[in-house]
Amino acid sequence: MIKKTLLSLILIASVSCGELQQVIDQLPDGEGISEVEIGQGLRQALNQGIENQVTRLARENGFYGNEAVRILLPEQLQKVDRTLRSIGLGNLADEGLLLLNRAAEDAVGRATPIFVDAVSGISFADARQILLGDDDAATRYLEGRTATSLYNSFNPVIRESFERVGADRVWEQLITRYNNIPLVDRVNPDLSDYVTQQALEGVFLMIEQEESEIRSSISSRTTVLMKRVFALQDGFGTGQ
Repeated sequence: MIKKTLLSLILIASVSCGELQQVIDQLPDGEGISEVEIGQGLRQALNQGIENQVTRLARENGFYGNEAVRILLPEQLQKVDRTLRSIGLGNLADEGLLLLNRAAEDAVGRATPIFVDAVSGISFADARQILLGDDDAATRYLEGRTATSLYNSFNPVIRESFERVGADRVWEQLITRYNNIPLVDRVNPDLSDYVTQQALEGVFLMIEQEESEIRSSISSRTTVLMKRVFALQDGFGTGQ
């Protein structure tokens, strides 16, 4: 991963926008690139992450088929799962787990407009901090500006999805059967909140992976402008 030197950080923190432009013009491959273009290049990179990763999660098996983001059972329900399997209800437990992931896949399809709105609002100050910030700076920017809106969007969709894909009926049956077993501690988890939180974590994890690729691999920069903009990051990373 690309590491930026302390000197570079001090330089960026201490100069004004006009002075920063003079620095930009002196960096490798940076001649003539404007503040506006830097912002546009960062927007292209973020939109690439959204297109490549968020839309992928919204497809069937986007969560369930991806071990990095597959939603597993919360700790409270892991004992439910083990107990049900021990009494021959493994197939029902498997179906319940699959439907949790289906609900997340359904909800993520609603995320793109929220991300697009956040990306369109990037200022030059934002772009400067993202470009020369940590390797996950773009992801954290999106997370900071969209997490609340995404939760508010995802949660009702997941509740609706539970009903549409049958997760509510399956989990009601699973939990009822478990709670009827003698001597077990009864459970009543808020699965919609849990799946919403897990879906958000999965979304930002995949965007972070895309950002890492763009920062570390020139071949992942799919436009001329992205190559020029991230060349500035490369220049600082090499201490030039």
